[in-house]
Amino acid sequence: MRRTVQAMLAIAILIDVAYWSIWFTDRDVLASEHTQGYYDFENAFPLADLWLGLACVLALAALARDTASATFWLTCAGSAGMYLFGMDFLYDVEHGIFTSGGGGAVEAVIVALTLVFSVTVLRFAWTRQPAVA
Repeated sequence: MRRTVQAMLAIAILIDVAYWSIWFTDRDVLASEHTQGYYDFENAFPLADLWLGLACVLALAALARDTASATFWLTCAGSAGMYLFGMDFLYDVEHGIFTSGGGGAVEAVIVALTLVFSVTVLRFAWTRQPAVA
């Protein structure tokens, strides 16, 4: 399971970087809507995604070194992912994004991956906890 989580962390980092690189260079590739409200919503995410990316980098480094801080950073990454999942999912459901064509399909995949990633990382972090006497 450890290698799976490490791979998931690395993939999450790559997706995070790729998504924002594309969003800021050619947002039409990713945009599910072309309204100012949608752009404002998406433009509110880079800082939160930067935090998620940083937590993933630190979790990956701590796992590679097998340090106790891995549990902390895994928990940070998983909880940041769950928060982002909640924000994205609710907006997308309320605004019919998932049914809006190719961009909606991309968004649905991102939301689903975020949920699977977050639950897996949090579960792995939980199982790493030392037994309390």
